[in-house]
Amino acid sequence: MSSPDPQVRAARNQSTPGGGRGPVVAVTGAATGVGALLAERLAASEEVKQVVAIDERRGECDAAQWHILDVRDPAIAEKLRGADVVVHLALDLDLGSDAAARTAYNVRGTQTVLTAAAAAGVHRVVLCTSAMVYGALEDNELPLAEDAELRATAEATGVGDLLEIERLARRAPRAHPGLNVTVVRPAVLVGGTDTALTRYFESPRLLVVAGSRPAWQFCHVEDLVNALEYAVLEKVDGELAVGCDGWLEQEEVEELSGIRRMELPSAVALGAAARLHRIGLTPSPAGDLAYTMYPWVVSGSRLHDAGWRPQWTNEEVLAELLAEVSGRHTVVGRRLGRKDATAAGAAGATVALLGAAAVVRRARKARRR
Repeated sequence: MSSPDPQVRAARNQSTPGGGRGPVVAVTGAATGVGALLAERLAASEEVKQVVAIDERRGECDAAQWHILDVRDPAIAEKLRGADVVVHLALDLDLGSDAAARTAYNVRGTQTVLTAAAAAGVHRVVLCTSAMVYGALEDNELPLAEDAELRATAEATGVGDLLEIERLARRAPRAHPGLNVTVVRPAVLVGGTDTALTRYFESPRLLVVAGSRPAWQFCHVEDLVNALEYAVLEKVDGELAVGCDGWLEQEEVEELSGIRRMELPSAVALGAAARLHRIGLTPSPAGDLAYTMYPWVVSGSRLHDAGWRPQWTNEEVLAELLAEVSGRHTVVGRRLGRKDATAAGAAGATVALLGAAAVVRRARKARRR
């Protein structure tokens, strides 16, 4: 592992407006989403010397030093030279992305950033995955400790990629002695996000699987950015879970949202979800449904012990989410136009999609006869 050129580091630090004594922080995925918010936050902080922003296009943080490139490009090692900390946020978790291409980008990008950071002499890399890596299981404790076993499978959107990123995070310090890796795992992320879990609240009815035990915990992007800043400034390290304090039961969610439930037997719900995804009617695989069935609430104790506190409650984040998705119409993860949603009626669209899966199944059986 090569060490950073002292002259490069000195030149980088001396060129910083204000000349603070804090770290030089590189942020990948800095043009949009959480990366853009973090870049702005760090650039305004008196505890940060300089922000190096990396993305495939330039963002709006004028105070940052920008480098335009793909995080899979080995040339990123030179762009990281002189940085003390790297926060890797360039991930593709878009529901509409091709699964193979998404995995290639996420895993290869993380591998490249970790290797490049070590080669450039960076001493800390902060990765962001999701509390989904713990898995949503009926026997999960409420809440889960940060060091709980990661029992998720690769059946939900993007979770396979996140599990591989977690594996890379554990392996990196052994492969690159002196490199510290911190992993931040947010609960259901809300604030300009579009995931299978946020789309759940765009439905005319909240699908509830009979016999399940949902527990809802949210994380506002502002709280995630605060947690990432704690990690950057080395106020806390290791494996960190972040979310609102406590959780909401399904009945509380229904009361607060005003959206009534549609309850289905497990075999019907899971079977239909799998068939609809297989034939391309919905973007979400059946594995996503587990995260609406069983708890995966996290304690966030390590951040709390370091003095961090969430600024948002679950109730407030749910209200924010409902405001964001107002006017959108989604059924079993599939977005519908306003005309389609109106024609389908409150629960009719769900029934129609479930019926479509049943029709496909009957047609396949008929062909095999």
